[in-house]
Amino acid sequence: MKEITDILKAYQKATKEKKKTALATVVKVEGSSYRRPGARMLITEDGQLTGAISGGCLEGDALRKALSAIVQQENKLITYDTTDEDDAKFGVQLGCNGIVHILFEPINEEDKLNPIAILTALQHKREDAILTTLFALNGKLQLGTSMLFKKDAILSKIPAEIEEDIIKDAKEVCAGKTAAFKVYNYGDQDTDAFIELIHPPVSLIIAGAGNDAQPLSEMAYLLGWEVTIIDGRPTHATAQRFTNATKILVSKSENVLSQIDIDEQTAFVLMTHNYNYDIELLKHLLSTKASYIGTLGPKKKLLRMLDELNLATPENENRVHGPIGLDIGAETAEEIAISILAEIKSVFTGASAVFLKDKKTPIHVYGLNNS
Repeated sequence: MKEITDILKAYQKATKEKKKTALATVVKVEGSSYRRPGARMLITEDGQLTGAISGGCLEGDALRKALSAIVQQENKLITYDTTDEDDAKFGVQLGCNGIVHILFEPINEEDKLNPIAILTALQHKREDAILTTLFALNGKLQLGTSMLFKKDAILSKIPAEIEEDIIKDAKEVCAGKTAAFKVYNYGDQDTDAFIELIHPPVSLIIAGAGNDAQPLSEMAYLLGWEVTIIDGRPTHATAQRFTNATKILVSKSENVLSQIDIDEQTAFVLMTHNYNYDIELLKHLLSTKASYIGTLGPKKKLLRMLDELNLATPENENRVHGPIGLDIGAETAEEIAISILAEIKSVFTGASAVFLKDKKTPIHVYGLNNS
């Protein structure tokens, strides 16, 4: 979601400067590639790039293709095939053994449902959304970013002949929580669809405004997460100390949960260094939808809190991460922040957090979580 947010900001800037733009989207990958379907990049006519569609090796050629799309004002699907070891013939040096299909869409401001307008609608509400991009691997008609589906709203410019089928498949993606690739017949050709699941950004709520919370807040901001700081001390929970926090709340522990929203994309970290404050919050957190709850400190502290609350069940002990973070040998506040964020990310994506060199399955398993 951060990449999309950055693209929208860059587009607003480009519009003010009266620059023409195009959106590049990775719509399908076969084999190995640095980025997966859903990776996006905004290109301005003067060569400014926001986002990424590769590790840097495709961007130069992508600029030329984007400029062509802008000049001709038509969508273009470009395929980079590196299964041949002589990938140098493409002049891009991908360094991967795969096929990458990238759709280039010039942005027309007069089109009320242009790709940027559809992406903008993603930010209107914190809920899962389904984005459908239509392209043709074996045809000329490249329809592009065509539909945003939410539970209570649909933005669509999909042709009526296939819209009903695509909405049905979008509902299945929403229910199954994983992306899908489909093929429909439209205009006497097969039309491919990348039906993408997009989650709202992670909401990281940090209870505790001490010095050790500052690097955690800053690093989460860099990830594009929404950060809320909570503390009972007005001297600590300030905008000067947490410049990039989305929300700062000075509150007694018993009043906290009534002032915040917690959904399935919420991670809650208890690091106030105040036992009574933490235990009061923990008492109520276990009945929320928060997908991650972590407590700073030793395991015996967590077990003591659960015992005092009469909540010491295997389920609760398994749900709360205490001690918080991954075992990376962290010592400093900055290192501990990396440990905590890595654990939260692994929980949200369902990843193993093992060394990548030890994985027996592909690194990327698309559709788990696009946060």
